[in-house]
Amino acid sequence: MIDPFTTDEPLIPGPVTHGAPDGPTAEVDEAPRPRPGPGGSAGAATAPTPNGHAFPLLSVPESSEPLDVLVWDAPNIDATLAQVIDAKPSASNRPRYDAIAAWFVNSAKGHDVEGAVFANIPPGFAMQMRGWVEAVRSFGFAVFAKPKLIDGDDIDDAMLAHIASRAATGRLRRVVVASGDGRNFLGPLQELARTGVDIVVLSFFEVAGYAQESEFITFIDLEEVPGAFLAPLDRVRLDSLPPEGAWLRPTKALREVAASN
Repeated sequence: MIDPFTTDEPLIPGPVTHGAPDGPTAEVDEAPRPRPGPGGSAGAATAPTPNGHAFPLLSVPESSEPLDVLVWDAPNIDATLAQVIDAKPSASNRPRYDAIAAWFVNSAKGHDVEGAVFANIPPGFAMQMRGWVEAVRSFGFAVFAKPKLIDGDDIDDAMLAHIASRAATGRLRRVVVASGDGRNFLGPLQELARTGVDIVVLSFFEVAGYAQESEFITFIDLEEVPGAFLAPLDRVRLDSLPPEGAWLRPTKALREVAASN
C-alpha cells in the first residue's frame, strides 16, 4: 500500500490539467450543472452530467441529524499545491488526510459527518493509485474514482451532484469544498449558501480568489488546518507578511526570460 505520508510518488499522476487555479477576477463557468436529486446507493441511483453521461451516487445513511459534508478535489489540490510551492509535491509537503479528518469532525460540533475524495485514474496508473485509494479510505473518506480517458473526463460534475444529493435530504448544514476551482464551484456554492447552508472552501490563498471575494463563502487556507502539513510550506503569503517584510524568489531565471524574447 502506498503511504501518502512517506511516498514521493505523484498521488495524482499524469498531466495536471484539471481545475486550473483562478485569480481574483476569474469568470464563473455558467455551463449546465446538476440539480439536487435524491441520494441513492452506489451503482443503483445515478445522476446525469452535462455531457449526457451518468455516474453512481453514494447512499445517504438514515438519520435526522444535521449533516456536514466535505468533498476533496484531489487533482486540483495536488495541482495548486505544486503551483504554490513551485515544485513537485512530496511526502513532506502533501496534506495529511488524518489531520483534515480530525479538523473536520471537531468543527462539526457533534453533527453527522461525511467525507469524500474525488480522483481521476489515468490509463496505466490503476495499480499505482490503488494503494493511495486504500490509504485515503482508511482515514474515513469515501473515494469516487473516475477513469481519465480524455481531457474532458474530470470530476467536477460528480462533486456537484454529490453535494446536490445531500442538499436534497434537507439535512445539509455545512459543505466544505477542498478545491481552488472557482469557475466550476463558485456559482453552485453561492446558490446553496442562499438556502442557508454554511459554505467553506479549503484551498490556498494564492489560488482561491473566488472564495475570498465571495460574501457567501468562508475561506480557510489549508495550511491553517492544525497538523495538515508535516512542516511549514515553502511559500510567502502576501496576506500575512511579517512586519520586516519577506523575499519572494523569481520563478524564472533572468537569462531564461531574456532568451525567450
